[in-house]
Amino acid sequence: MRLKLVTATSMLALCLFTTAESAEINQDGANAVKETLTKLLPADLAKSGLISVNPAGTRYEVIYDLAKLLAKADPATFTIQGLTPFSMFATPLESGLWNIEGDNKFNVSGHLKGPDQKPTDFTYSIASLVYSGVFDPAISYLRSGTFAAKDIKIASKSETEEVHATIAGMDQKLSSSDSAGGNGRVDFVGTGSMSGFVEQVSGLQMPPVEIRAGSINAEAKVNGLPAKQIREMVFFVLDHLDEKKLSPENSDKIKGIVKEAFPLLTLFSETIGVNDLTVSSEMGKGGAKAFGYNLAIDGPSDAMRFGFGMNAQEISLDTPLMPATYSAFMPTSFDFQLALPNLDFASFGDALMAADFNDPAPEKTGEEMSKKLFRDGRLTVEFPKISAKSQVYDVDMTGKIEGRVDSQKDYSMEATILARDLDKTIAAIQELAKTDPDLNQVSFGIMMVKGFAKTDADGRSRWDISVSRDGSVAVNGQQIKGPDGPDQGLETDQDQEQDQGLEPDQEQEPDQGQDAVPAQPQQP
Repeated sequence: MRLKLVTATSMLALCLFTTAESAEINQDGANAVKETLTKLLPADLAKSGLISVNPAGTRYEVIYDLAKLLAKADPATFTIQGLTPFSMFATPLESGLWNIEGDNKFNVSGHLKGPDQKPTDFTYSIASLVYSGVFDPAISYLRSGTFAAKDIKIASKSETEEVHATIAGMDQKLSSSDSAGGNGRVDFVGTGSMSGFVEQVSGLQMPPVEIRAGSINAEAKVNGLPAKQIREMVFFVLDHLDEKKLSPENSDKIKGIVKEAFPLLTLFSETIGVNDLTVSSEMGKGGAKAFGYNLAIDGPSDAMRFGFGMNAQEISLDTPLMPATYSAFMPTSFDFQLALPNLDFASFGDALMAADFNDPAPEKTGEEMSKKLFRDGRLTVEFPKISAKSQVYDVDMTGKIEGRVDSQKDYSMEATILARDLDKTIAAIQELAKTDPDLNQVSFGIMMVKGFAKTDADGRSRWDISVSRDGSVAVNGQQIKGPDGPDQGLETDQDQEQDQGLEPDQEQEPDQGQDAVPAQPQQP
């Protein structure tokens, strides 16, 4: 459900104009624009009439007749109806930039056979697609733009599956500015929204499923993008698509472009929020009031941080597959955040420049480059937040794992787990154990774990867990496992009472920061 109109429309403009023509609009200028647009196309397509340009008052009209692309298609495997030409208007500005704008609609249908020779019928329509923006020939991309689409409908039907999707409307905005430092790099910000999303899927092997979202909102930022160098890389790839092996001169040329482009960015972030999400089928209905996704890469080139996360609030599930006795354990909210810090893209770029692009054994090169990216192969995975909450539990965890990309054994871990109302969780499991005796072991285990906990000022139980590279394990500062040796036995609250000469059921005022726990069997 990503919002891609900005990218799609911008690709139509890629290579659009290398330089703005004079303010005078004439046929010579139109021919020059057409030549620029078609110079990277195969000769037969360039002459097919796929693209035509005409003077139109104070601007040029660029007409795309995509049906020309399909002129040689085998009608036995692909047919399409309603694919009419659409227009983009371009106005050169004295600044060297171009205004572009368009107002189009689509309503196509067709038939195709895939590699498996199974036939599929499809329809695709957009009642209105309106866009405008400012195009910069120096970077072959838009500096700014607004895009709006209404009443989008997509459908496909094959022998085994049928899909219908509708979107009431989509809106997007793009803006940019020169990056700080005056190094020719560009910062981009894009926002988008979608309303009234509905998708229905059915098939021979599955019951009908319907997915709905009241709205979807997205925001993306890119700072320090070397737009000119990326443009040069795109042109280089297009110019050398047919070459099986690059010459030494061309290999040095692309390396020079890539080297100048590094770092490829100083920040990238993306967030997507889905509101009023529901999934319905014959088996029941579920969803969330809000669902979010986020991704970010930022920091200096020799210590960048990659972060990723998902979260949901007011989760609901109504299905006969979920026994009523277990419904209280269904999470009503969760938050999962993960990060990889200290990624050395500077050394990675140096290794890339030293690599042989014609190397017949790229896996070896890839292994060496991964060690550069992860600083001699050392890997750190951070968990800034992992949390889940339901009617009977409320758990938070933070921590990190340090290891190596070439080993699954050489690692260490630091983690903190916090749980609220642990007695409520134990009681709920004990109630379930009346009908599922296997859960008695789970209940007993949680009671043992509770005995190991400390109590924070807000009443939550805390476990600070440390796992060393030598295999030793400690909880709340107490070692329970030696280096690759047997368990040492963690001293619980009950053990402390016995050490002090107290009976296990003798009352004692708990220490500050320590849970008072009921008598329980000693740990073996």
